[in-house]
Amino acid sequence: MELARLEKQLGFLREIDRLKTVVRQSPLLDRSRRENSAEHSWHLAMYALLLSEYANGTVDSNRVIRMLLLHDIVEIDVGDFPIHGGSSAAVQAEQEVKAAERLFGMLPENQGDQFLALWQEFERAETEDAKFAKALDRFQPLLINIFTGGGTWTENGVSLEQVLSRYGPVIQKGAPQLWTACEQWVARHFAR
Repeated sequence: MELARLEKQLGFLREIDRLKTVVRQSPLLDRSRRENSAEHSWHLAMYALLLSEYANGTVDSNRVIRMLLLHDIVEIDVGDFPIHGGSSAAVQAEQEVKAAERLFGMLPENQGDQFLALWQEFERAETEDAKFAKALDRFQPLLINIFTGGGTWTENGVSLEQVLSRYGPVIQKGAPQLWTACEQWVARHFAR
């Protein structure tokens, strides 16, 4: 065993423990507190495990799960960017690239390169795996808002148009059947 390799891997694992401290806007379904980004990533991995039959095309669930476990690690450095945050997409993307390079750069080169490439694939959302992963990343918080009676949408005055434009294209592209269900839930929510 190469001790230097193990030390890099353990250093990365210690660093990503910080993801547990990144508090997101979405509450837990019982509304007892807000979820953290580590919980979000784990939950999305479970979504991929259970819902891959709804992908728009053939996907490799293991690759999708890996993407979802890695996709928000950058939030350790840059935080979460909610729908109602009003942040610049270009500034966010630039900050996230720097964070990805730093964090995945902590790993042994072959692992770091592999993880960075998977993260970049998720961000580009061009492959079937990445499109589905991105769809789930929008689907889960949408469901949280539906299941909590409006959740952060209500708290922040998010409009129907904002919900449709933020969630619709991404979910439609990666999981059209899920978007069909979402449209019904969202319409019911905003009709109240």
